[in-house]
Amino acid sequence: MYSTHEGYNDSIHGYYLEDLAVGMSASHAKTVTETDVVMFAGLTGDYNPVHCNEVFAAGTPFKTRIAHGMFCAGLISCVAGTRLPGPGAIYVDQQLRFKAPVRIGDTVTATCTIQDINVERRRVVMSTVCTVGDTVVVEGNATFMVSRRAKK
Repeated sequence: MYSTHEGYNDSIHGYYLEDLAVGMSASHAKTVTETDVVMFAGLTGDYNPVHCNEVFAAGTPFKTRIAHGMFCAGLISCVAGTRLPGPGAIYVDQQLRFKAPVRIGDTVTATCTIQDINVERRRVVMSTVCTVGDTVVVEGNATFMVSRRAKK
């Protein structure tokens, strides 16, 4: 679902810098499937057996296969590119801390919340958090470049 915040135009462009405010937040939830893990491995070439081999994964502390950490980071990109700041935003920087595993069947919710806006540099700093239920699985901060509204 797209954001309903005033100033958002999901048909052409996401939020413009002038439309944003500290504290604005948006989320996206996705249940991780077997197909997601296999496709992500194929797209990235990351066939680490902790993701792709159940026998191997059973011998790890996770006891089963887990999703790629960067799969969750991709959900953060989904929020930023489709919801807040939305289409037209450019990813500049991301710091991530992987806190807990994500298993096939888990529903991951990625949430981005605006922490700071630097109008002069057209930069928006957001906290980025992925959760499974009440458990934080990934957390960090990201910076995005956002367009200004065209002057009339």
